Amino acid sequence: MSDKIRVLVADDQTLVRTGFRVILEAEGDIEVVAEADTGTEAIRQAELVRPDVILMDIRMPELDGLSATEQIRRRPDPPTIVVLTTFDQNEYVYRALRAGAAGFLLKDSPSSRLVAAVRAAATGDSLIEPSITQRLVERFVEPVEPDGLPERLAALTDRELDVLRLIARGLSNAEIAAELVVAETTVKTHVARLLTKLGIRDRVQAVVVAYETGFVTRNPDS
Repeated sequence: MSDKIRVLVADDQTLVRTGFRVILEAEGDIEVVAEADTGTEAIRQAELVRPDVILMDIRMPELDGLSATEQIRRRPDPPTIVVLTTFDQNEYVYRALRAGAAGFLLKDSPSSRLVAAVRAAATGDSLIEPSITQRLVERFVEPVEPDGLPERLAALTDRELDVLRLIARGLSNAEIAAELVVAETTVKTHVARLLTKLGIRDRVQAVVVAYETGFVTRNPDS
């Protein structure tokens, strides 16, 4: 049995699907097992080939990518879905969050970012483009300037706070490990603990908490 990451690419543009296939299959650990040009076909292929990761465009005919994401995520043992987006789709991104998308990628991102997003998704991690996070924060989160450490974060250790700050910048576990010069398994442990302490489901919600509490501001270097 192949140990490659199995990917379904769902996008209504043939050139986009082809480009993604070429980029991903140049990597020895990734295989594009199916393509779809509509949301309906994405659902069918997800059931048929059982991919590990789906790259899901938002705007597709018949059924849009968000509706397809909602339906796929309701099924038992669903694949991880990374939503493909553009700068003018903030509201769509928020709906994708509610639908259970694990990551967001700009369609014009560098090829290295595409590969990193797929690998992160396959390991239960997620990758959110920092630029997307910034736009979402500017659109939906009211600015807060707390006096000292926000009360909601009081239970977190200094290292967990470091990890939360880097999550809010859009870094994956591997990137956080490199930044902090620790093992990736150590980062995963810190992430799991801070999610538990904050009572939230995933790192996407952690980003929202970091900004809503004012722990991280609209300046990504905060």
